[in-house]
Amino acid sequence: MPVYTYRAKKIGGEETSGTKEAKDKRELASLLREEGYILVATDDTDRAKRRTEFNLPSFLGHVSIADKMMFARNLSVMLHAGLSLTKALDILAKQTTNKKFQSVINDLNQGITKGKTFAESLQVHEEIFGTIFVAMVAAGEASGKLVESLKILALQLKNDYELRRRIRGALIYPGVIVVAMMIIGYLMLTYVVPTLTQTFTELKVDLPASTKFIIFLSNSLLTNSLIFLASLPIISYGVYVTLRQPNVKHLTDIVLVRMPIVGTIDKKMNSARTARTLSSLISSGVPILKALEITGKVLKNHLYKDVLKEAADDIQRGKTISQAFVKHLDIYPILVGEMIEVGEETGKTSEMLHNLAIFYEAEVAEATKNISSIIEPVLMIIIGAVVGFFAISMIQPLYTSIGDSQNI
Repeated sequence: MPVYTYRAKKIGGEETSGTKEAKDKRELASLLREEGYILVATDDTDRAKRRTEFNLPSFLGHVSIADKMMFARNLSVMLHAGLSLTKALDILAKQTTNKKFQSVINDLNQGITKGKTFAESLQVHEEIFGTIFVAMVAAGEASGKLVESLKILALQLKNDYELRRRIRGALIYPGVIVVAMMIIGYLMLTYVVPTLTQTFTELKVDLPASTKFIIFLSNSLLTNSLIFLASLPIISYGVYVTLRQPNVKHLTDIVLVRMPIVGTIDKKMNSARTARTLSSLISSGVPILKALEITGKVLKNHLYKDVLKEAADDIQRGKTISQAFVKHLDIYPILVGEMIEVGEETGKTSEMLHNLAIFYEAEVAEATKNISSIIEPVLMIIIGAVVGFFAISMIQPLYTSIGDSQNI
């Protein structure tokens, strides 16, 4: 027997929705009339599910940080206004335009209807919401402060989103320049160089090593263009897999921290993320050891993860959190350890971490503004050197041939 998703109303205006088994729509309408409702809209659940899967295959589905941020904020507002959790989730599912996220929210609602807690329902979709989301909701439910936890979550996601947006924005300009130069270089090697090569052959010019090298690159691209283009995704995937290997990842983590300009920004960014995440978790009532564990999962660099593990070990030995941070000034700036120490002494660790997060987020914002102005002259020098090398290599033989002809 098919299962229908329906929306129905009472004469007085009260609306309801849900799923119900029926032979057909006529029987569904009859069953709802017996309950005092008039059928407004319906759809076969199986057919709707197939249509959704066709429109957006699951492997292409993506739930962005912005989607989760709006979800947490709107849900906290609805719960604060007095709506039940299931009703609020039902409304949010209808509002979202992301089909993947809509399916997830509906699944959360069904889990709660079956008797699960909100955190238990979120646990099923932890790969989408993340460990922080699940832990903070669980703490909010346990303490009876779910609305406050959702507000903190929304703020956490907003700041994380802004941080990523600033960094991406700072890298767009250099990225566009590099891609443009690669395209121009490809066109020069496949269209301009062959013409000049033919001229050199006709003039029987003795070519320098640099010119022979450029002609070799040009001939390689011309004869193996399809192989070259086909190998690009394979090479890219190979690089991606290689960089994800533990040993390589550890090495790149160390190099990233030690780099002159990028390393400074990376330290500030990780300091901001550590402080923001810990502050959010502690203020939501998550135990400190659990908060350190979750924060470690959020950070990508293993060096920062190790500091948080050390901090957790220190707490279990009866020491303070700040001691681990103070011992690793090469990774975390001295201000982080000192502010946490002040917070521990005054009993306001969460507030101090919140202030730290605001400070370093502002620092990252300022640093990313200057990235373009720093990278631009470096790019100009590199581009000038490449263009100069190409021009000298291809023009020098022509001048040589002209000089020889004049001497004759």
